[in-house]
Amino acid sequence: MRAVVQRVRDASVTVDGRCTGSIREGLLIYLGVVDTDTDDICERMASKISRLRIFRDQDDKMNRSVSDIGGDILVVSQFTLYADIRKGNRPSFDGAGRPELAERLYERFMEHLRKLGHNVQHGEFGAHMHVRYENDGPVTIIADSDDLLKR
Repeated sequence: MRAVVQRVRDASVTVDGRCTGSIREGLLIYLGVVDTDTDDICERMASKISRLRIFRDQDDKMNRSVSDIGGDILVVSQFTLYADIRKGNRPSFDGAGRPELAERLYERFMEHLRKLGHNVQHGEFGAHMHVRYENDGPVTIIADSDDLLKR
C-alpha cells in the first residue's frame, strides 16, 4: 500500500461536476493498493498516517497530528501510484492491485480512519476525478507499507 499524504488548508474532489468530498484543514491522502495488501496493512497505515506529526505547534514546529488539530481527511483512490516507468514512455500499471481488492481495501482504510475518530471524506473509486486543494507548507509525505513493515 502506498499513500501520498499532503497537509492541506482545504481540499475537495468532484466527479462529473458533483462534489463527492470536501474538507477544511487536514490531510489529503492519495491511496494506492497492490495485490499483496491486507486488512492488517490498511489498519496499520491508517493508524500511522493519523499519528504523523506534520502540523505546526505553538512554536512553529511540526509536532502535531491531524488528530491533535481536529483536522479532516480526504481520501482519493489512485492506482497510478504504482506506475512502472522503467520501460518506454507509457507507464505500466500492472503492479497496481486488482480493482475489486483495491476498492475493498480503500473502503477498509477509510473505515479504520473513522474508527480513530476522523471526519473522512472521499472521492469515487474508479471514477475520473478532479481534485482541488491548497497544500500547506508545502508538506507532502510518501508512506509505503513496505517501509512501515520493514520488508
